[in-house]
Amino acid sequence: MESLTSRWNALADRIGALLGHSFLALVARLSIAAIFFQSGRTKVEGFLTITDGTYQLFETEYKLPLIPPEIAAHMSAYVETFVPMLLVLGLATRLSAFVLLGMTTIIEIFVYPDAWPTHLSWAAILLYLIARGGGRVSADHVIGLR
Repeated sequence: MESLTSRWNALADRIGALLGHSFLALVARLSIAAIFFQSGRTKVEGFLTITDGTYQLFETEYKLPLIPPEIAAHMSAYVETFVPMLLVLGLATRLSAFVLLGMTTIIEIFVYPDAWPTHLSWAAILLYLIARGGGRVSADHVIGLR
């Protein structure tokens, strides 16, 4: 008679085969890209015209040390627009995830330190992508980039 442990392990193996790295990486890439892209869209009008409200936020609430608010507003809008596009394509996945992890760290330390549960969940997704890459359903895989 098959033990409960062996039945559980067989089920876990089947689930692992169904939900392999490539599927998890695709879901991770799309989910974290959506979060950052939507945030970027709130900072601009049209394609990349920074709104007056965005400049105000970076002068007051999002104030960063060493970076003038006008530059920080542009950097944030560009990163939140273009890096998620790279993640959706799975192009330079590890580098893209690393950039967004850096941005998450800056947001956590300097902007919203009390939002650590949200930022920790973003970091978990980004760390997975940094460690494992974009998977088979990615431009990285097509061009042979690990």
